[in-house]
Amino acid sequence: MTEEMNEFDVQAPEVGDIVKGLVIKVEDKHVDVEISNVKQNGIIPISELSSLHVEKASDVVAIDDELELKVTKVEDEAIILSKRAVDADRAWEDLEKKYETKEIFEAEVKDVVKGGLVVDIGVRGFIPASLVEAHYVEDFSDYKEKTLTLIVVELDKEKNRVILSHRAVIEQEQTLKKQTFLESLEAGAVLEGKVQRLTDFGAFVDIGGIDGLVHISQLSHFHVDKPSDVVEEGQEVNVKVLSVDRDNERISLSIKETLPGPWSQINEKVKKGDVLEGKVQRLVSFGAFVEILPGVEGLVHISQISNKHIGTPHEVLEEGQIVNVKVLDVNEEEERISLSLRELEEPDNKEEEDYRQYQSKDEGSGFQLGEMIGDKLKKLK
Repeated sequence: MTEEMNEFDVQAPEVGDIVKGLVIKVEDKHVDVEISNVKQNGIIPISELSSLHVEKASDVVAIDDELELKVTKVEDEAIILSKRAVDADRAWEDLEKKYETKEIFEAEVKDVVKGGLVVDIGVRGFIPASLVEAHYVEDFSDYKEKTLTLIVVELDKEKNRVILSHRAVIEQEQTLKKQTFLESLEAGAVLEGKVQRLTDFGAFVDIGGIDGLVHISQLSHFHVDKPSDVVEEGQEVNVKVLSVDRDNERISLSIKETLPGPWSQINEKVKKGDVLEGKVQRLVSFGAFVEILPGVEGLVHISQISNKHIGTPHEVLEEGQIVNVKVLDVNEEEERISLSLRELEEPDNKEEEDYRQYQSKDEGSGFQLGEMIGDKLKKLK
């Protein structure tokens, strides 16, 4: 009975069988193994250790490692075995599941080659340069031995072709982050952002993985001819969210709304009695609007344009004209400033000057001109 069992124990395996082996010797170009229940030892050529190129067998296995191996050839001297074949069979089954489910997994970059990166996942997996990152990478030398999250994008067992992508994982994460951010974003929020690109109609600002548009009209409180006059690509800016269109993933932003307005603290900039230089911006039937500070216009009422009687402001002024004006009143709350050109004119004659003085006295004291004449008549009596 013992002899029968011994004969069974040492029965030679056949090509294609899967056997267990114990590494007993590691040479540069092959590995010797002791096969369980087989009298004859096995040899694993270096080419059968891995799906990738191997310089030394010791880079893959060590003495006393227990391995599952596939019999590729049976010779008188030894049994030729393959670790690579077993790994590949398992890998293909696993990769097919990962491909179907779009599972994300990790793998270490084993080599950097022309056109991309190589990983060992039981079979040779290739990551094309265009699928490594979402941005352009000039030098991939730092990627060797780096662990990347990957997804299978192409699989062909017959051609032994496995194409992987790290970029797809990044883009999935960005999409999820974008959706979460959009859901939480509300109009009125003030955020920090970075100017990504400029167009004729405004600037696109990254506010955390998603771009919003600052229309040219929302770049400044003042007129802007082109966005590059106000901001530049890469600039850090504060923006206020004006509106969020979640369905179309459009966000309207404003830089202007985060900046002090031209009327902010206007009482400290402009005071009653100041004489300022300004530019006539608009002429209307009741007067002229003069810009005295960037974005700040005051009204010169038609009665304050000239000492002479005029029918319309156009008789004296024209748009674009530079004039000196005197500040009559400043109302920061209502954003109104009253100005005068007449106050800076020389009176035409003494009578006009007297009239102005009387007019000013009337307005200030509440006395009527008739009362003043009456007082003089009383003195004559």
